[in-house]
Amino acid sequence: MPASFRRIITGGVFFTITLIVAVAGYMISGWTPIESVYMVVITIFGVGFGEVRPIQTTTLRVFTILVIVCGYASVAYTIGGFLQLVTEGELNQALKYRRKIMEIDRLHDHVIICGFGRLGQVMARKLKESREAAVIIDSCTDRITLAEEMGYLALVGNATDETILQAAGIDRARFLATVLPDDAANVFITLTARGLNTNLIILARGELPSTENKLRLAGADHVVLPATIGGLRMAHMITHPAALDFLDQNDGGSTINELLEPYDIQIEELAIVPDSPLIGRTIGDIEVRGKGGFIVMALRREDGTTFKHPEHSTLVMTGDTLIVLGHQGDIPKFAQHYTLKRQDRTYRGTTYRA
Repeated sequence: MPASFRRIITGGVFFTITLIVAVAGYMISGWTPIESVYMVVITIFGVGFGEVRPIQTTTLRVFTILVIVCGYASVAYTIGGFLQLVTEGELNQALKYRRKIMEIDRLHDHVIICGFGRLGQVMARKLKESREAAVIIDSCTDRITLAEEMGYLALVGNATDETILQAAGIDRARFLATVLPDDAANVFITLTARGLNTNLIILARGELPSTENKLRLAGADHVVLPATIGGLRMAHMITHPAALDFLDQNDGGSTINELLEPYDIQIEELAIVPDSPLIGRTIGDIEVRGKGGFIVMALRREDGTTFKHPEHSTLVMTGDTLIVLGHQGDIPKFAQHYTLKRQDRTYRGTTYRA
């Protein structure tokens, strides 16, 4: 039990005992119960009314002095407990918030998740498993409390407010995902975030297909339509049941790389760093240099533009990322030999736009 609570309880018990003993003392002196209670109240609380009976004996005067001292001491002690409780609570909250802000201020290239509903919780969990730093923003205090209990950095506030986005370190963030169930709010958050950080990669949720264009105009790099994805998934369960059974094996918990692991195959991202000898080479040349160990599935430019099945004549530039499919042992060797940065990514399924 906190010390402040113990202090309040102790003070309350002592005050109650003082009242009982004081009333009993006056009754022993020959006063009626109502006179005794009245005398105790005006004595302890210093109301200022005159005594109901004159206090003439030395013993009764000393007793009255003790009642005053004990009554005031117990009241002061109890009030001090309440003040300590309030002060400690506010101080702890202030220190906790300060520590959280300082931790957020140390983050770089992190992810900001706007909304901690079902979709936000799934995202946060997967990012935590991948050891990606994330900051959660939600206007619901209960959800923020839940996020903090789960070990996430979380801020309570409206993500459409520039101040709360700045507190989340948007100027240093790499990704922002707005996953609120309100399309209008997602559009506004996207617009605000893009204005605060032009280099930010924004992923936005849309409930209606018509919202996708609005989100992209507002500055979203990627738009996810959960209802559309769910509908297509259910349709594929009807039209392609065998393929989905394969992908859904192991209770649906396997990633593509986990499914491909028995076949010694994996998907990886290879980032072209400034000193890579592959700069200026073509996709076809890179595959030849790989000696058949992998194929280039897609090419993502530094500005986020992604090309599915790029032409063999496509030139590779600094900042590009190659999405390759190949043998597990060949890709790391190729990346090390040609000074490529391997991105640690887990694929459950990737859709590329030509």
